[in-house]
Amino acid sequence: MEERKEGVSDIFPHRNNLKIRLIWESALIGLITGLVVVANRVLVEKLSPLLSNFYTYSKGHPLTILLVFVILGAMGFFVGCLVKSDPMISGSGIPQVEGILMKRLDANWLRVLVYKFVGGTMALVAGLSVGREGPSVQMGASVGQGFSKVCKRLNIEDKFLITSGASAGLAAAFNAPLSGVIFALEEVHKNFSPLVLLSAMSASIAADFMCKNFLGLGPALGFSNVDVFPLKYYWALILLGVLVGITGVAFSKGILKTQDIYAKFTKVPVQVKVMIPFLCAGLVGLTAPILLGGGHSLIMSLVDGGFTIKVLLVFLIVKYLFTFISFGSNAPGGIFFPLLVLGAIVGNIFGVIVCKTANIPMIYVINFIIFAMAGHFASIVKAPITGIILITEMSGSFEHLLALTIVVIVSYVTSDILKSEPIYESLLEKRLKNCDGSECESDCTAYVKKTLLELSVFMGSEVEGKLIKNINWPKECLLVAIKRGGKEIIPKGGTEIISGDLLVVLVDEDKAADALSKLQTLSSKIEIKQEL
Repeated sequence: MEERKEGVSDIFPHRNNLKIRLIWESALIGLITGLVVVANRVLVEKLSPLLSNFYTYSKGHPLTILLVFVILGAMGFFVGCLVKSDPMISGSGIPQVEGILMKRLDANWLRVLVYKFVGGTMALVAGLSVGREGPSVQMGASVGQGFSKVCKRLNIEDKFLITSGASAGLAAAFNAPLSGVIFALEEVHKNFSPLVLLSAMSASIAADFMCKNFLGLGPALGFSNVDVFPLKYYWALILLGVLVGITGVAFSKGILKTQDIYAKFTKVPVQVKVMIPFLCAGLVGLTAPILLGGGHSLIMSLVDGGFTIKVLLVFLIVKYLFTFISFGSNAPGGIFFPLLVLGAIVGNIFGVIVCKTANIPMIYVINFIIFAMAGHFASIVKAPITGIILITEMSGSFEHLLALTIVVIVSYVTSDILKSEPIYESLLEKRLKNCDGSECESDCTAYVKKTLLELSVFMGSEVEGKLIKNINWPKECLLVAIKRGGKEIIPKGGTEIISGDLLVVLVDEDKAADALSKLQTLSSKIEIKQEL
């Protein structure tokens, strides 16, 4: 059957009532994503204790220990087969989602959804040092992409539905709807758009509603009785920010370096590479089971206290290495929770040392743990607002916003000084370089489709304050509208571009990736002007 052609005549009428349509479609996607993530979380919660009990029972029984490693090896081989069958499910999944939105990657949404669900669940049950948030985001994006395909939505609507699914996935993973919205704007879409805001908000709230119905109303990290950090000790927050900024850079470099090491063994099958972290999980499970999995139980154990500095340092080193081995193998799983756990351990070590040397009451060690998680996230992901909101929602308290913000800003600046790139952008760049063609979007099309791109004009960018006729627009682009406040302006040569404008650009779909890159440079890259 011949696919329906999508031209200019289809796109512009389709924009009518797009805002209203996106709200209810995104809400539906959020409900479906919420169900998928709930199923994933329930399976992990029910099955993980079985393997943990198996570890405990097998101690002192050599044959049982051997059976543990046989089971883990079989699980790793099976997950490796899934990764080999569809490399798009490997790792976190967030870089893949961003690549799809940039039109540089393509995916079979149903296969990714099923394989990621099965592979991600098995990785978490086995105890790999990975998180549930990456798979949740990718599964949500797949739900959005599938909805668009099944309902035959035009290309203009596709990216909004994918983004809303991704935001719903994060909201469901952490019971954090605001974080899902901010994540969609700050990390996934990378600019503010009213349509993205409304669709992401609708999806996140729907997903969170679904999760709370099944899993309860409590926050992901139920901290209780946390005192507000006194202003007289704020000097310590600057030191903490610098420290987690440095450890965050070390984490990013370690993740990328480990992937490079795995990639050197080109003759080793993918299945064998994925088996490595599963077997390592067996070693960790038999010696230090508290370090298994994403690390929720470890964070709560840190809050309860009782660990010495030496034990915390061992935890930090082992968790770092275990996370590198797990994620570097391309096993399906995220890095949100592991990096939060590592930040919490760093904050705990710092808190104990500072409290003892500076006569700060020990009750504030828990504050350092919470602040360090947000700072570690900001230095690695380079999404500071998401980090602040995420930790605030996960901890269930808005009383620490000022202190959180200080640590986040300092850690973010520290990682910038050390020239650390955002981890997901680095992972996407690495994937694009190694793209084998099966994941990349094909340049061969029977006809040329049209699509619309929307970009925000940043203050100080190259196009701000210039007339449209004086701007060197990419040849493959046509500026068709400017949204300014509540009005839509028809662009003319003498129309001046101002900061805050939302540019609506028509491009050929097969040239959308290059056009988007060039337009983002024009609208967001700050132009430094010197007056002579």
